Amino acid sequence: MRRNTIDIITLGCSKNLVDSEKLMRQLEANGYKVTHDSPNPQGEIAVINTCGFIGDAKEESINMILEFCEAKEEGRLKKLYVMGCLSERYLKELEVEIPQVDKFYGKFNWNELLADLGKEFHDEMAIERTLTTPKHYAYLKISEGCDRSCAYCAIPIITGKHTSRPMEEIIDEVKLLVSQGVKEFQIIAQELTYYGVDLYKSQKLPELIEKIAQVPGVEWIRLHYAYPTHFPEDLFRVMRENDNVCKYMDIALQHISDNMLTRMRRNVSKSETYDLIEKFRREVPGIHLRTTLMVGFPGETEEDFEELKEFVQKARFDRMGAFAYSEEEGTYAAEAYEDSIPQEVKQARLDELMALQQEISADLSHSKIGQEFKVIIDRKEGEYYIGRTQFDSPEVDPEVLIKADGKRLFSGRFYQVRITNADDFDLFGEII
Repeated sequence: MRRNTIDIITLGCSKNLVDSEKLMRQLEANGYKVTHDSPNPQGEIAVINTCGFIGDAKEESINMILEFCEAKEEGRLKKLYVMGCLSERYLKELEVEIPQVDKFYGKFNWNELLADLGKEFHDEMAIERTLTTPKHYAYLKISEGCDRSCAYCAIPIITGKHTSRPMEEIIDEVKLLVSQGVKEFQIIAQELTYYGVDLYKSQKLPELIEKIAQVPGVEWIRLHYAYPTHFPEDLFRVMRENDNVCKYMDIALQHISDNMLTRMRRNVSKSETYDLIEKFRREVPGIHLRTTLMVGFPGETEEDFEELKEFVQKARFDRMGAFAYSEEEGTYAAEAYEDSIPQEVKQARLDELMALQQEISADLSHSKIGQEFKVIIDRKEGEYYIGRTQFDSPEVDPEVLIKADGKRLFSGRFYQVRITNADDFDLFGEII
């Protein structure tokens, strides 16, 4: 057990990761040595930043807490603190069920941990972070919470109303990160398109992205987690006119059948969804679309699922993820619908959908052979340098593998690469 050392474990999404990075910076400013997601935690204090989104994520968070409780009982750990979405949602229950944890914090009051450790929160460092990502890219959180009322989603229950960060504060953070070597920004929020509605009484995402694009040193901006209803179409212009705004959009569509979209309370129709995809591709030539779909929502018929498969085949998404519905207590779906579709049916539909997408992904990957792309290098693994194009977000999207062959490439630098081969997902290339 190392004195004055704190191990931080982050579970869940990149929004949680940003919170952990901010906490790490504050702890370091107060004299602690901090590790993040260490394979061998040895600090005298541990902080687990939990996820409470769906069943599997909650289970992972609970198991991680219990693992560290065991370490504490065995004398390998002095103090254990838990923060994040799971404890925001189930604070009282967790305090009763897992008394070995010294204190639980919610999603937004983790800074109280500093006071409990006898330290202070440095307000002048509020936008500073200790990056856990490679130093050339960072996640940039522009808001918290969500005002949407999708039937299946517990996020509004956990995070509350949508709260945008002031534009000036975000720009200051971008400038600070650029000064530290960050070139690529993944813009994240629970729901990007709502940005500004609370603060400025209108959708301000296009204006914000345009301002970030104008900051010297910002090479790539990539947008994650948009909502299809009332999409701010001026964003198309911003993408076209600014070379450093990646031709990439992560927009969760969930389903295509009008029956499902209505039951899910998505406030969008099948025809509006198809029109939006067409508009994206017409207004921003070459754009790569990432989406997430859901199978097995209560009431999904075989006809609904066939519509969804047809949608995947027609839309030919560049990247697609999917998951099976899991009932979340407190949501509209949990209260209004019976989770009646058997798990094996959900899984079979999920497998079928992903098999379709794998074929599409393979086809799209192979169509890139012979083309040239600007690629940023993330790391070296074995005999390959691993990089990404503007169409690839870190950790979730395909990568570009470049054989070292005695060449020395540098992480965080851009290279022109010709694609020489492809498999179902990844590309292989050579430096031009």
